[in-house]
Amino acid sequence: MSTLMSPPANRNHPVAPLGAPDASASGPQVRVRPQPAPPATALGYSPFPLDADAHHFGLTTSTMRLRGGTVVVRHGRRTASDTATILLHGAAGSWTTWTPLLQAADATGRDLIDLIIPDLPGWGDSPVASDETPSGVESMAELVADAARSLGYEHWNVVGHSMGGFIALQLAASEKRATTSVGLVSATTFSIQNSVRHPIRQFSMLPAFTALLLTMRMLQLAGPLGRGLVRAVARLGLLRALVAPLFSRPGAVASTVVAALGTEVRPARFVRAAVRAGAYDTAARWAHICCPVRSVHGDHDVFVTADDDERLRAAVPNCVISTIAGAGHFGQIERPLEVLLRLEFADPRPIPAPASQPNTFSKP
Repeated sequence: MSTLMSPPANRNHPVAPLGAPDASASGPQVRVRPQPAPPATALGYSPFPLDADAHHFGLTTSTMRLRGGTVVVRHGRRTASDTATILLHGAAGSWTTWTPLLQAADATGRDLIDLIIPDLPGWGDSPVASDETPSGVESMAELVADAARSLGYEHWNVVGHSMGGFIALQLAASEKRATTSVGLVSATTFSIQNSVRHPIRQFSMLPAFTALLLTMRMLQLAGPLGRGLVRAVARLGLLRALVAPLFSRPGAVASTVVAALGTEVRPARFVRAAVRAGAYDTAARWAHICCPVRSVHGDHDVFVTADDDERLRAAVPNCVISTIAGAGHFGQIERPLEVLLRLEFADPRPIPAPASQPNTFSKP
């Protein structure tokens, strides 16, 4: 059974009196203040920096010791609902990659509620598990479900970016009754798997990813020297040029985004995540998904192909896919409002006010 090492203080995030969502509704939960909806492009390109202060978003930070390892989780904006909205970051990322989306929601009168945003093991503030033997896609999904239940939730809408999309789909497959909906932002799927399995033969399919994986393998072999090289590149101001393929307009991306990518470059973790994604049996797993799935990616995403879209539609029932113009691999950073709208975060239904109650957790 899960235990909580540092329980959060009771916190009720101040909101407009529109209340808690219908737990039976699909799509991530949101409270919308009555006002005209802005156009999806109203905020412009990459309008917000990353913000590592959880208190700015009414969130609490907890360190949770779970069966699958120890994770640091940002959570809150609690209501009486038993349905959470879980946001899962990708490789070389952390919970902060979602903060532009949270800022876009606040700027347009949307209040994302019942949030759970973990740093997955080995990324952000979460330590690497002492025994990584079982830490594949399936075990990561189990860990996320365990975290949600430890926070008192029985259902969830899960949104995953890149590698987090892989985990979100596995969570939907393994937790069919608990998973209400899945949102994917530039989820890495079939082409990534092919590139991992056959990097030479499939090089032309995703050359940017294959080159990145090769670089990560070399840095992994270099050990501490590899990390030192990354820090040196960052000090010389060359990191933005190196990560440019990931963005539609790299020169316009906030400096905090580039700095975070440099901090989260963890070659051994990246390689391990890629290898485990390559070994994952998508056909056998994803056919079991029964909830609605909405997938978005940028039209300049170098990690997602048109073939990925077609195969995802064929493999995952109830999957709707759309493309965001003027975005690369980080749509939630580059075009956060459009991601909100495409994934149907913005449910305009009026809903009753939440009851004031403390956060609850399962006990060992």
